[in-house]
Amino acid sequence: MPLGPDCAGRSYAVLGLARSGLATVAALIAADAHVTAWDDRAEARDAAAAMGATIADLGTIPLADFAALVVSPGVPLNTHPLAAQARAAQVPIIGDIELFAQARAHLPAHKVVGITGTNGKSTTTALVHHILQTAGVPSLMGGNIGLPILSQTPLPAGGVYVLELSSYQIDLTFSLDCEVAVLLNVTPDHLDRYDGSFEAYVASKARLFAMQSGEHGAVARAQDWWGWDGLVHKQASSGFLDVSDDGFHTWQAEPGAIAVVEQNEWPTLQGTHNLKNVEAAMSTCFLLGLDGHQIRTGLRTYPGLPHRMERIATVNGVLFVNDSKATNPEAAAPALAAYQNIHWILGGLAKSASLGDCAQHYGNIARAYLIGTAAADFARAIGDAIPVEFSGDLETALASAVAHAQPGDVVLLSPAAASFDQFRDFEARGEAFRTLIAAMAAQHAGGHA
Repeated sequence: MPLGPDCAGRSYAVLGLARSGLATVAALIAADAHVTAWDDRAEARDAAAAMGATIADLGTIPLADFAALVVSPGVPLNTHPLAAQARAAQVPIIGDIELFAQARAHLPAHKVVGITGTNGKSTTTALVHHILQTAGVPSLMGGNIGLPILSQTPLPAGGVYVLELSSYQIDLTFSLDCEVAVLLNVTPDHLDRYDGSFEAYVASKARLFAMQSGEHGAVARAQDWWGWDGLVHKQASSGFLDVSDDGFHTWQAEPGAIAVVEQNEWPTLQGTHNLKNVEAAMSTCFLLGLDGHQIRTGLRTYPGLPHRMERIATVNGVLFVNDSKATNPEAAAPALAAYQNIHWILGGLAKSASLGDCAQHYGNIARAYLIGTAAADFARAIGDAIPVEFSGDLETALASAVAHAQPGDVVLLSPAAASFDQFRDFEARGEAFRTLIAAMAAQHAGGHA
């Protein structure tokens, strides 16, 4: 992704050299900027050095001469000492999304969709991207999903960039004027990054809309604009935000084009939570000029996301579902609502000792199998509501679930917790689940050969 001429000759500091950090280094160097980079991992530093970056511990050098400090979204701005040093030196702290925003003027004519919210971002982002592609509109997705935006090839004229944006990424972005901005929902999450303040977390999400020009569109539900009536009224007075308490606004480009449809027409979009994701995607695509036929085609053919209510296999009449991306109770609850007779594998590194919204679906659960450091807290949260086993790790939990499950039951990995106590990330946890099921399925097939 070309960054344009403004970066040439300027000096940038880059902190954090994972995928987006290395993509940032490569893009800046390609734009003839001078880059000084740092990461605690030697292999990451070596990769940046091979691209032409100067390697230095940024905490030991003055920051005042840098045009910006570009940080990974994972860097906690409220506690990291380098963030405080940059503020003291009046050096902007930005992320790769802001560099993309600054480069937009030099790209072929295009639109940007920004999608934020606590849960549902990845599904809605991938769904909008899929609908656009099936309609023949050039698009790509980036941000908090897929490849880093700066590592991707620019779209031709008329293309649409669909960005999943976490609050962390929005905190590092100041000039992203989305043609369509989407807020899916807001529930307490990541409050450690906001000094325990839900209000500050909500304010972070709201900034996506504050960056918009007046003529651009917004998609949201009124109930999710918690404490932000002023912003809602400002947008609504211009006619670009029209929401109700019980659903997303949909621009009916074609009256009746999207009717109430049986959800079984969308096999990978099961559950009431996905109806909200579908409504948001419909509204977004109407704003982008698509018609009802194009949207229906995209909904029917959407393949679904890995690790999000992903149907892995049916073995001996038991369905195995990978929902490893459910890293908090609010994200896990929809999968519990979507099935019956569930053997629920949960646990990991808990974000809360409570299971929150999951509790209302205990009637769908036959048995729970607890793993990771959250096991004791989650057992206390469940109490006597359902049978519980302390399995410890994923392999033990799956073996026990298979032993207890009957034909027609569902074995569901929906951890309601982060993965970092036992896995690199939720993808690694989901892949481990897939691998275990593949081995079990092969063994089952061999036994019936």
